[in-house]
Amino acid sequence: MRIALAGASGIVGGFVLRAAQAAGHHVTRLDRGTGFHLGDAPDLSGVDALIHCAFAHAPGRYRGGEGDDPDRFLRLNRDGTFRLFDKAARDGVGRIVFLSSRAVHDGHPAGMTLPDDLPARPVNLYGQVKAEAEDHLANLPLKGTSVRATGIYGHAAKWRDLFDDYLAGHSIQPRVATEVHGDDMAAAILLLLSQTDPPRQVNCSDLVLDRHDLLAEVQALTDCPHPLPQRADPAPLRVQRCDRLRTIGWQPGGTARLGAAMPGLLASSLSKYPRG
Repeated sequence: MRIALAGASGIVGGFVLRAAQAAGHHVTRLDRGTGFHLGDAPDLSGVDALIHCAFAHAPGRYRGGEGDDPDRFLRLNRDGTFRLFDKAARDGVGRIVFLSSRAVHDGHPAGMTLPDDLPARPVNLYGQVKAEAEDHLANLPLKGTSVRATGIYGHAAKWRDLFDDYLAGHSIQPRVATEVHGDDMAAAILLLLSQTDPPRQVNCSDLVLDRHDLLAEVQALTDCPHPLPQRADPAPLRVQRCDRLRTIGWQPGGTARLGAAMPGLLASSLSKYPRG
């Protein structure tokens, strides 16, 4: 398949790029390295599918990623996405997979289980932009799927500061969150591209992960003597169901994949705080 990948140099885009190339797809990168910026309308003629993972935001922030310039945030991420989707439709691209976010669910009650077909209810600008892009995609004359993704781990920066703080003996605040490995995210996206009649939207999540358990993995790998944080209360957490992905054969790696990833994720912190 001939795939155009917007945001190929980003965190999620990197996972998708590697997976798509390993699967034998021909990938055209749309990122800063190739001169693409959100708001551009590149030539997509001859492309079978567009995967849109690009997003402009303040460093390290998605919710609140507009910083002090919400107009620019909207112009790039909402209007730029509309323009890219419209250009794909005009150029005859047959299908689009859009990286949305669990942030579209933030207005639903705390503790609620979130099914795939739940209407968006955003409460911040990040969630609003993603929800409006989902709606725009749903109204185009092509096969489009929005992937409502949870937190994505598997890249070195994800928990680096947390690991550094724990190994240095700093106090760690309790927290529990949902996560999915970037490789599992990429597998979901490619699986959706293979479907004859893909769903309009899917949730993509795997683990409910407490910092206590995550840092217990660090403790086991490093013999670190520092105490683990208290467990967080999971009751307010909104947990996504991923029935649509699982129905088409998606099988995320769960705790086994997390365990296998931990030595690599710890490497940078261990260079500062070596064992012993």
